[in-house]
Amino acid sequence: MSPVYRALLRAGPSLRALQQVHGHIVVSGSHRSRALLTKLITLACEAGSIFYTRRLFLSVPNPDSFLFNSLIKASSKFGFPQHTVFFYNRMLGFRIAPSSYSFTSVIKSCADISALRLGRCVHSHVLVCGYGSDSFVQAALVTLYSKSGDLDAARKLFDKMPERSVVAWNSMISGYEQNGFSREAIEVFNQMRELGVEPDSTTFVSVLAACSQLGALGLGCSVHHDVINNGLHVNVALGTSLIIMYARCGNVSKAREVFDSMNERNVIAWTAMISGYATNGYGIQAVELFCQMRAHGPVPNTVTFVAVLAACAHAGLVHEGRETYANMRQEYGLVPGVEHHVCMVDMLGRAGLLTEAYQLIRELGPEEAAPAVWTAMLGACKMHKNFDLGLIVAEHLLEVEPENPGHYVMLSNIYALAGRMDRVEMVRNMMMGRSLRKQVGYSTIDVNQKTNLFSMGDKSHPETNEVYQYLDELMSQCREAGYAPVPESVMHELEEEEREYALRYHSEKLAIAFGLLKTKDGMAIRIVKNLRMCEDCHEAIKFMSVVTKREIIVRDKLRFHHFKDGSCSCMDYW
Repeated sequence: MSPVYRALLRAGPSLRALQQVHGHIVVSGSHRSRALLTKLITLACEAGSIFYTRRLFLSVPNPDSFLFNSLIKASSKFGFPQHTVFFYNRMLGFRIAPSSYSFTSVIKSCADISALRLGRCVHSHVLVCGYGSDSFVQAALVTLYSKSGDLDAARKLFDKMPERSVVAWNSMISGYEQNGFSREAIEVFNQMRELGVEPDSTTFVSVLAACSQLGALGLGCSVHHDVINNGLHVNVALGTSLIIMYARCGNVSKAREVFDSMNERNVIAWTAMISGYATNGYGIQAVELFCQMRAHGPVPNTVTFVAVLAACAHAGLVHEGRETYANMRQEYGLVPGVEHHVCMVDMLGRAGLLTEAYQLIRELGPEEAAPAVWTAMLGACKMHKNFDLGLIVAEHLLEVEPENPGHYVMLSNIYALAGRMDRVEMVRNMMMGRSLRKQVGYSTIDVNQKTNLFSMGDKSHPETNEVYQYLDELMSQCREAGYAPVPESVMHELEEEEREYALRYHSEKLAIAFGLLKTKDGMAIRIVKNLRMCEDCHEAIKFMSVVTKREIIVRDKLRFHHFKDGSCSCMDYW
């Protein structure tokens, strides 16, 4: 080994040291050595100086395949995907055929920058060069199509692979999960298990994220056991995924147990735990943990402040929320964004401070006062039956977002509560004229690691008759215990009997009935709903928890509700 090469190895990925060695290479006349130049250039890339890397590369008169392959691999590995594409194009310009390793790196870089069109071109080149059956290239292509949202192409490639590495399995699972197809992600994971493929921590992170979306606590616990049984190190990514899964499935104590067991906790882990407390209604605990974070943890970021402000909004901690909002700028120099403004308006509005909430909106600029901020204000007006202000807010929302059906529904409800049925009809005619429909609500429940879906009045479930019969009996028991329907929760033009029928078969009630039928006495029932729960369901489930002596946990669009012994964790502040 030459002294210069040894000097390069000693320099490592240190830019200043590499520049000194580079000077020595030039002075000693060793600049014609391709091996030295290739090593120098790849180390420069590893050092993070991509522009120095490019300058060195462009100084080479006739780069060979070894240099190109090394550069493409290094630039992809060390986070310079656009430069990977640049080197790939230069390689083609020199009419040098890429290797399977080059294709793998280029495809990965296309996935990193979401360059699907370019990725398809590279895929064509792969086939021309005869690397279509290479397992590493195939796995990279699955990743490309999955990350880019073309799941059909990804699945076709995946299914045709004779041998699938854990990377290919992970790409397919994460592709489904990140594009909102959590059930499909879990199906692939189960297939992976059946075939005896050993998952790694990346697999578990994606599956836990899918469990979080579905509220599939049973499978999430099973995955946690697999992590322990496989002896995997619970790193920050895996630990944070477990925190999010448990929190989003309503088991906050287990989430905190994982949080406390982590040897390393970054800002994402702290924020996940604070957010878990917030969405489950533990506002005081969220604020206390935030205080610990400020004293002993990493510096909070803007997402952390969203979590804390949301906790204050859900728990009515107005004083703490005002302090947190002020500290963003004063102590941390962070500029509040739309989500922070939404939380503040929501917090003030829930507390009945409508004038202060409205004044905050008026003080914001046009960009800061986004539709989401006005929507929070409209919800507060409906909650506190301030119809005059509600109409002003609703009219503004219809002006800026005329295609959002939610605004029309809210305005219709406000008119109905104010007794203006003529205006209710007018709003609904406006919706019909624009072909707008209210979003369909549905609820899911995970039983024996299988997700069951219900929608209002839906009879497609294979055990519909049994569920409906049991629900009728359950609601009769709730009536005897003191439950009375809340008629404001349904369309106001219905007759009284029709209203009660519409209320009885809301999706969450059907899901709860199914869960009660299919689980053992004493087990908690966990429901996930895609929309906000209505007032009648909230009232009815309190009585269900008394009649059945079960804890019932409902995760709706905004937060968790833990029903037990006739009361809810939100203390009816929601």
